[in-house]
Amino acid sequence: MPLTQGEVNRILHKEVAVRERKKTTFGIGESVKVISGPLSDFSGEIAEINEDASRLKVLVSIFGRETPVEVGFDQVKKI
Repeated sequence: MPLTQGEVNRILHKEVAVRERKKTTFGIGESVKVISGPLSDFSGEIAEINEDASRLKVLVSIFGRETPVEVGFDQVKKI
């Protein structure tokens, strides 16, 4: 059964939205603050960027030790 034009448009729109979301302004070594989740209000430095998954690995100081934590792009803000 062929797709309707409306279904094709929805699929194309979702693909464009995914590509736009992948654009990031984060860079390795930048300082960020976690704004949501269990580590909310912790600050750290970006160690890795996974644009495909929209995730960052941030080094956060917990109990005096640098601990890598993985967070989503939407869970942090630059400081």
